[in-house]
Amino acid sequence: MTVSVIGQGYVGLPLALAAANAGFQVEGIDTDIAKVKNLNSGISHIEDVDSKIVSKLVLARQYHALVDFTNVGKSEIVLICVPTPLDSSGNPNLSFLLEATRNIGKYLKKGSLVILESTVAPETTRNIIVPILEEESQLTREEFYVAFSPERIDPQNTTWNVKNTPKLVAGLTKEARVKAVEFYSKFIDKIMECNSIEVAEMAKLLENSFRLVNISFINEISIICQKLRVDVTDVINAAATKPYGFMPFYPSIGVGGHCIPVDPIYLSDKAREIGAPTRFIDLADQINKEMPGYFVTRAEEKFGALTGKKVLVIGVSYKPNVADVRETPVEALILGLKNKGAKVTWHDDLVKEWNGDKSVALSSDFDLAILATPHDYLDLSILGDVPILNTRSSI
Repeated sequence: MTVSVIGQGYVGLPLALAAANAGFQVEGIDTDIAKVKNLNSGISHIEDVDSKIVSKLVLARQYHALVDFTNVGKSEIVLICVPTPLDSSGNPNLSFLLEATRNIGKYLKKGSLVILESTVAPETTRNIIVPILEEESQLTREEFYVAFSPERIDPQNTTWNVKNTPKLVAGLTKEARVKAVEFYSKFIDKIMECNSIEVAEMAKLLENSFRLVNISFINEISIICQKLRVDVTDVINAAATKPYGFMPFYPSIGVGGHCIPVDPIYLSDKAREIGAPTRFIDLADQINKEMPGYFVTRAEEKFGALTGKKVLVIGVSYKPNVADVRETPVEALILGLKNKGAKVTWHDDLVKEWNGDKSVALSSDFDLAILATPHDYLDLSILGDVPILNTRSSI
């Protein structure tokens, strides 16, 4: 059975390799020509995807990457794993998804199963994706199958992966759900069937809205602890000894990546459309967006003014040990520091180049260092006597 996986990023590539390893003939489709060339040479662009696995599956002819959608016409199963980010105004941007869906529809054959893994608002699969597939393919929705199964990928998580993370699966019809469950069961341990596509769509948004709200809450607690000169990490660890009714979250400079700062906005946007309130989500989003400014103020308090001060920001990716800078709150931190007159440079050997600048070396030649993203490789002793403002702590 041939499977096409549209999008070979943090979601699509691990999924494609898992399916290929389970015996499916997998075509990984991506518009990035350089990425496709590297994948076919056995080179992974994702930190926790081993190039040896890519190379092995390419050599075994179980996996092949390409930029052309033509092979969708030979696939019994097509998975959509493209980004659904926010636009420059902070609103949902479905352009990548719509373009991918149109291209799939042009080659979709009768009887194929299309599974959407990209995060979307409830009713998007049914009311937007399916009509596009019908229009482009000239087939009716009774002539192909559609399912929704939201991605649950956490880069650099050494405990939970594609295989052992429970998978939500819903279908436009019962037959579509059964086919999707049969497919995923070949390489995923536990499948959770949902009663409707809208349940699965909403569940994905709930998962990350829950995280956004709790991260914003702990960031406020961290600010209180800082004013009280109490170590917020000690407070969290103490509270976490309670065996029920508490789940630990940890403070940061804000939220980033393709999920937590994005998915709740898809939910709040849909809620506004139907006239429902999202006050918790809106407030949580506001609090997290204010965190970079809070740390600019703390930096300013150390000197009275930041004008002319040499400030090094350490770690610019959105989370430790990855090179992903999507929606990183560090961008707002750097801009805020520069607006105060600071001479800002940054260090991140994983990211290397970003926004037209390059990572600088750690050294003692700075007035202040701000630890924004604590990668494991960092040796902060190189900074010598440079004061460090740790965004993951209250002291």
